Amino acid sequence: MLRKTKDVCLISTLAGGLFAGVANVHAADEVTAEKVVSAIEGTFGVTPGERRNHIKGTCATGEFIGTPEAAALSRSPLFSGKPVSVIARYSLSGGNPKAPDTAKSGRGMALEFRLPKNEMQHMTMLNTPVFGAAVPQTFLDLMIATRPDPATGKPDPEKVKAFKASHPDNAAQAAFLANNNPPTSYANSAYWGIHTFKFVDKDNKTTLVRWRFVPQDGEKRLSDDELKTASPNFLEQALIDRTKTGPVRYDMMVTLGQAGDTETDPTVAWPEDRKQIKAGTLSIAAATPQKGAECEKINYDPLVMSDGIAATNDPILQFRSPAYALSFAKRSGNM
Repeated sequence: MLRKTKDVCLISTLAGGLFAGVANVHAADEVTAEKVVSAIEGTFGVTPGERRNHIKGTCATGEFIGTPEAAALSRSPLFSGKPVSVIARYSLSGGNPKAPDTAKSGRGMALEFRLPKNEMQHMTMLNTPVFGAAVPQTFLDLMIATRPDPATGKPDPEKVKAFKASHPDNAAQAAFLANNNPPTSYANSAYWGIHTFKFVDKDNKTTLVRWRFVPQDGEKRLSDDELKTASPNFLEQALIDRTKTGPVRYDMMVTLGQAGDTETDPTVAWPEDRKQIKAGTLSIAAATPQKGAECEKINYDPLVMSDGIAATNDPILQFRSPAYALSFAKRSGNM
């Protein structure tokens, strides 16, 4: 179980993300945070002082109120039933700060819950039900395969084709993105936690869980015609305008795992017949451009967790922490 106060979180971040979670990989083939972050930089370039991935984003603030059903499964203060302050960030996948909001890429929602006793809980999510890599090597290879050819400024189609053929763990997420148009608003998209986590109750009983946040405004996607005509930067203003009419609310839905459900492969969805509970309601009260706003400097490390919520040995989940830390260290140094 990982517990971090704000001070401990900062120290671990500035330490440069030393991490032993990939020690089972042979040294010669080790996929390190340095390799992955460098590959992202090679594909998208570097904007000094900014994130390497999910660079284009919007800040928001709000609160979360948990339910008794969740409190019965997890002793985390997140589910106390009392309002918890939230610093949120919405974003587009990738390292291009000018990426169009019509791109058929992932949308992110990252949450920092400010809990009592200086504790925090992070949730870093995507609007796809599965991830596009079962192991860090796949993500690294994706960045390399999609690196623009200097001669054309675009990825080499043959390299992309070879990547798809040799990495079946990327197929499910790629198909979801290809077959579903982007949302009309950040407020009209569901966001999945992607990974399997553990809820731990007051008696130390553990329940495997996966969570998602479902918009009470309903899920809405751009039509094909809207996709052709929408502004390349509509998402931020749409969210700002929506919050001015009242809070944007999401239901936190938690799926309970059963024996045999994968704990370590975020590319595989759990069966749809699994029991679900409503764990709480997230209310986003205001949104602003990220420059100078509170979310801009936060490193939304998904392994920052409160007592009562714990990680599994999912290799992608474990790898995100050092990769995020290295990116954070670089942008903090205005690199």
